[in-house]
Amino acid sequence: MGMTQDGFAAAGAVGKRALIHYEKAERSPDAAFLAAIAAAGADVLYILTGQRARMGALKATEPGAGYSFARTPRERALLDNYRASPDAGRRVIEGAATLAAQSATGKDKPLKKRGNQAT
Repeated sequence: MGMTQDGFAAAGAVGKRALIHYEKAERSPDAAFLAAIAAAGADVLYILTGQRARMGALKATEPGAGYSFARTPRERALLDNYRASPDAGRRVIEGAATLAAQSATGKDKPLKKRGNQAT
């Protein structure tokens, strides 16, 4: 995430000393700390279990689907904008992402699609 201990502690609304206690397993963080660092982009599932969060694991109608697994502010903003867009806007975003990925990979043919979404 590119943060110092001071920055990470601030993101979790705790002091640096509390963060050090968490790192040394001398104390366990509370839910408020975990929620705060998740909002800052930390993968809390990985921190707690060693397993990575699965991207797109929840359907839009499932509880928790509003949670963003994006790790950077730019990724979260892109995902939030996508989710807030009507279907026509989502298709534009998907098309732009497909074109950008094709440009980055040097492939001329479209990437695989799942439903209306590029994969």
